Order: sequence, then structure tokens, then C-alpha cells
Amino acid sequence: MTWWDSLNPSSRLLAIALAAPLTVLNAWALSKIFGYFQSLFIILLTSSLLAFLLNYPVRWFEKRGLKQGQAAVLVFLVAILLVSGLGVTLLPLVLTQAQQLIARLPEWLDSGRQQLLTLDDRVNAIGLPINLDGLAEQLNAQLIRELQLITRQALNLTLSLTVFTVVRTLDVLLTIVLTFYLVQNSPIIWRSLIQWLPTRLQIPFSQTLQSSFQNYFFGQVISATCMGLGLTSVFLLLKVPFGLLFGLTIGFMALVPFGGSVGIATVTLLVALQNFGLAFQVLAVALIVQQIVENFIAPRVLGTVTGLNPFWVFVSLLAGARVGGLLGIVVAVPIAVVIKEILIAVRSSHHGDSSSHPPLPPAIETVEKVDEKRLQSSGVSGQE
Repeated sequence: MTWWDSLNPSSRLLAIALAAPLTVLNAWALSKIFGYFQSLFIILLTSSLLAFLLNYPVRWFEKRGLKQGQAAVLVFLVAILLVSGLGVTLLPLVLTQAQQLIARLPEWLDSGRQQLLTLDDRVNAIGLPINLDGLAEQLNAQLIRELQLITRQALNLTLSLTVFTVVRTLDVLLTIVLTFYLVQNSPIIWRSLIQWLPTRLQIPFSQTLQSSFQNYFFGQVISATCMGLGLTSVFLLLKVPFGLLFGLTIGFMALVPFGGSVGIATVTLLVALQNFGLAFQVLAVALIVQQIVENFIAPRVLGTVTGLNPFWVFVSLLAGARVGGLLGIVVAVPIAVVIKEILIAVRSSHHGDSSSHPPLPPAIETVEKVDEKRLQSSGVSGQE
């Protein structure tokens, strides 16, 4: 920063002009490296995220007297049992409803066309200058093309599912093993990584990264779970066709910012093909549940989840999707929060803000103390 302040405006412009192509070249090189080692990066990142989430119940059990290794084994086994139970009980029902939906889509498309024609007759009887006949024909043709595309993709997915399972079995096993290892040794591994940073940045970076990922993931998981369970229950009470599939689909899409709104719109359009009145009920109920979850439940549990402007959330999601696909979307927002906090810290230090960093929140401070006790009990120093 001192060097930058010593430059005149023309020198600064020249420095930016020289740095810009080098930055683009480095980004291109990193993208090529990521593409070459994509499978390895996905395994490492997925294992790290799973270990990050499982580490919280491990610490909860540690506070109640269990040793770190015993707590890690217990939490890991419980997580595997829960996932296996959901896969055996809930997943077959969802897949069955998805197959039934695809089979009934032609019938729903014809029903939607008939409803538009009926609405067109009523509009003409009133005397309004609106013609819905052409809209019905265009909508019907477009939906038929989309249906054919979805059917082909579903068939291709069914045919390649066996091959995918065989090929990716090793990756899944590696992810499980690596997750278990990270859950057991995460404090030591994390300390060895942040020691590469300057000393004055280690604690602020660790605090910011942990709090941003914690708030984001737990906020999204809580919101998605509440929306999925709430909408599924309401849809079943309203006797919405494929209510289980629709409710869980919206809940799953709510794991990503703006995903819940997209899921609600998609489900509403599908239900509207069969019954306009029921579609309005679905839309109203879904919006009410969404507002309750986003404005009352999630903020009360974790407060502000990201602290980012919605515009930057959207930009980070697009960038994450372009770089890393689905996994990039998952980690895009918390990484953007970390970048934002780093830029704020750099700007504060640049303006001569010599104030110390704010104290750690109680949860994070407790975590740091637990990690320190782990290292002391295991006889491993920070340098090691």
C-alpha cells in the first residue's frame, strides 16, 4: 500500500494495465489446472464441507465428556445411518412420483391447453380484446418440445445410472474415508494450513472463514429443511398431486439462494397445467411459508446469513456455476463473503485503522479453546 501511494496517477494506470493481462493469464492457467485435477478437487472440497458440518455435533459431544475420537466415530456412524435411512425410505417414493409425473405430463399439457381455451371463451364473452387461442397453441407446442427433451434426458439418465454408480463408487468411498479423517484431525490440519499466512492475518482469516461458512450453510440448511417439511405437509393437506415430490424439490432447491423462488415458480406452472385454482393455492401457500422461513425462522436462529447485497450474491452464484458447476454454486456465496471481509480489512489497514480486530463470537471463541485443548492433550504443538 505504501508503494501504491508513492505512484502518480499515470504510473498507477500503467501498473494496472500491466497487471490486468497477467491476472487473466493466471486465471486461465488455474482453470486449466482445476479442469485437469477436477475429480480430486471435488473429492477434497466435498469432504471438507461434510467434515465442516459434522464437526459441530462432534464438539457438542466433546463438551459432554466424550473423547474426540469417540465423538467423531459416533457422529460419523449416525450420519451414515441417517443418510442410508433416507435413501431406503424416502428416495424410492420420490423417484416413483417423478416417474409418474413424467408419465402424466402429456395429460397435464392437454388439460392446460383446454383450460386456456375455456378462459379464452370467457374473455371473449365479456368482450375484452384478448386472444388466448394463439397463446395456448404456442404454449402447447413449447411444452411438448420440453417434454420430449425431459423424457430423453430421463431415459439417458436411467441408462447411465448404472455406469455412473460403478465408475463413481471409488470416488464416493474416497470421500467417505477422507471425511472421517478430516473430522478426526481437522484442528491440526487447519492450523498447519493457516500457518502459511502472515501471523497477523491468521486469526482474522480463520474467524471470518469459519463464521461465513457456518452462517451460510446452516442458514441455508435450516431454511431448506423448514421449507421442504412445511410445503410438503401443506401440499399433502391440500391434496396437491405429487405433493411429496413438489415439496421436497422446492426444499432441495432452497439450499441455493434464489433456488426456492425458482422451485416455487416451476411447481406452480406444473400444477397450473392441471388446475388453475389449485395452482393459485399452491403459489399463495408457498409464498407464505417462504416469507415465514426467510424473515422469522432463519434470522432468529443465525441472524444475518451472508451480509452481501443480493446483486453480489447473484454475481457470485453465476461465477461459481461457471467455474465449478454445482459445487461452485454451493461454495460461491461464503467465498464471496470471505473476499468481502478481506477487502474491508485491507482497506481499514490502508487508512491507518490500528484498532484491534473485534473479539471472537462466543461460539467461535469456544471452538478455538477446544482446538487448543485438543492440541495440548495430544502433545502436538502449533509449529508441528
